[in-house]
Amino acid sequence: MSAKVDKAVFVEKQYLGREFIPLTIRLVLAMSCFAAYIFTDERERNGDLLIVVGFGIIIISIIMGFLLHFRTRVQNKSVYLDGLWTTRIVKIDLNSIIKVEKGTYSRYLFNNPVYNLHTKGTIRFYAGGNDAIHLTDRDGLLYIIGTQHANEFLRAIEGEMR
Repeated sequence: MSAKVDKAVFVEKQYLGREFIPLTIRLVLAMSCFAAYIFTDERERNGDLLIVVGFGIIIISIIMGFLLHFRTRVQNKSVYLDGLWTTRIVKIDLNSIIKVEKGTYSRYLFNNPVYNLHTKGTIRFYAGGNDAIHLTDRDGLLYIIGTQHANEFLRAIEGEMR
């Protein structure tokens, strides 16, 4: 007897270091270290530390660009959120969802990446971007899932709910 394995309708991977604003901040910090190194007199011993810090920031930024924060899948009438390394998979059963809508993640310009953050009756998942899908379940709990592809994600959820 073989088990039926359904293919995922929607898959999205969100990476930690690919958001524009934090990346810009890290690059400005690295450039500031390089500029301070250039303007240090007589290349003091502490001036060399500025070069090391500048290159360290750049290397960390490159590594973070490949560091997976979480993966979103829509499959088998559920939304699966698989996080970074030791986090548990979060499964949202679409049969318990009463309302689905596309909206903004937050009204703030700067948002920290979060995974399974419970605050004030909402559960948030975010790595980058402005758009999000808002899912409300029968108990009134609101799931806010940040996404780079909101229209496709919404279409996949609505298709699985039918």
